Amino acid sequence: MRAKPRKFLVVDDHPLVRHGFALSVGEIHPDAQIIEAGSLVEALEVAARVRDLTLVLFDLSLADRQGRDGLRRMVDALAGVPLLVISGSDDVADIVDSVRMGAKGYILKTSSTAVLEHAISLALTGETFLPLPRAVLSGNVAADTARPTGQILDRLTDRQRDVFQLLLAGHSNKEIARELGVLEGTVKVHVRAIMQKLGVRNRTQVAVVAARAGCFPEEV
Repeated sequence: MRAKPRKFLVVDDHPLVRHGFALSVGEIHPDAQIIEAGSLVEALEVAARVRDLTLVLFDLSLADRQGRDGLRRMVDALAGVPLLVISGSDDVADIVDSVRMGAKGYILKTSSTAVLEHAISLALTGETFLPLPRAVLSGNVAADTARPTGQILDRLTDRQRDVFQLLLAGHSNKEIARELGVLEGTVKVHVRAIMQKLGVRNRTQVAVVAARAGCFPEEV
């Protein structure tokens, strides 16, 4: 029996931006059905009508519902369907809040198709994609993550440093395991240990702490 085509919903109130994302998703998944919505109201109607959505790309700044309230309503309506935020804002508070409210990732609108493909792949396997935005690098971070870090690398074992480098580059646990030739469960243990040593709770905060300490992916 032929598998049902995947169904992606792209939500953005700027037609050219929305259509551009729809075209990009179509290039990544040629057999997928791409549905477009230009407002939160339209998106909620699609979510209620199309029960087998695969993934949603959701603009954080829709004209009919700005920011967090619209995202919260959309996540609730999807009831477990993965959602990726698309936004022009690289403010860390927006990124952290989006993930806390249930988004499976945050894609800057300046990102490449390759980044979009990677983010979708992670979301469809239950993982979360996070960028390392300019706002982090400039020190504009949320209060709960803006604190001195000391020498991060000195706290980590050699293997944890390897995992840390790949983590900052945006790789999933499965990809890190493949790259290092270890089990995915082993990677999860290392990731938990890294977070514990850095005093953080998620990958967003790992990126923030690393950037504040001057640890960039190409330098780790």
